Amino acid sequence: MTGTVERHSASVEDYVRTIYGLSERGSSVTNTTLTSRLGLSPSSVSGMITKLAQLGLVTHERYRSVELTTTGRRLACDVLRRHRLLEQFLVEVLDYTWDEVHQEADALEHAVSDELIEHIASKLGHPTHDPHGDPIPTAEGVVEKPTTKLLDQLPPGTVGTIARVWDTDSELLRYLTDHGMTLGNRIEVVERKPFGGPLVVRVGSAEEAETHFLGSEIAQTLSITVQH
Repeated sequence: MTGTVERHSASVEDYVRTIYGLSERGSSVTNTTLTSRLGLSPSSVSGMITKLAQLGLVTHERYRSVELTTTGRRLACDVLRRHRLLEQFLVEVLDYTWDEVHQEADALEHAVSDELIEHIASKLGHPTHDPHGDPIPTAEGVVEKPTTKLLDQLPPGTVGTIARVWDTDSELLRYLTDHGMTLGNRIEVVERKPFGGPLVVRVGSAEEAETHFLGSEIAQTLSITVQH
């Protein structure tokens, strides 16, 4: 895919990446959800969706969800490949922390050449995941299908390892770091408090695990590889 997908403006690329990200999470992609996610006005979002449809990147019917076309999905995967490889490069080579890389990659992803991205991939040994556990699309646009489950969906007694963090908020990522909730760490679901209360989990090795009370924002952000 890389080197054959037509490049578009930064705003177009940001939109298709956001649409892909929302659909990846199973969220409905509408003008309203895009307005909320991108922090833009409804009229701006509506205008861009019309443009994306004219470019053949999305299909959209009034009052229905926005869906990427095959071409739109290929473009989104190309942008995601650049973004996630840049994040991995910043962490692995330049010693950034995982809470520092998103905005840097946001800025760089539209400027780097396809050749540079492939050099970065080769330098890193063709990684399959970025620092947040997000799968890196291949140069052909293939994305690994997740086998993980959101922490919020797991019943008490479940034990697994943290495999992915869906949020890019720097403060949240630093909070997770400070409390040991980083990729590869063991996590056990102990109890779900009633009436919308927090999820009680234990994080760390069985002998040294620390108990945490997690609200829905974090419980819906962490994806877990469940131990069987």
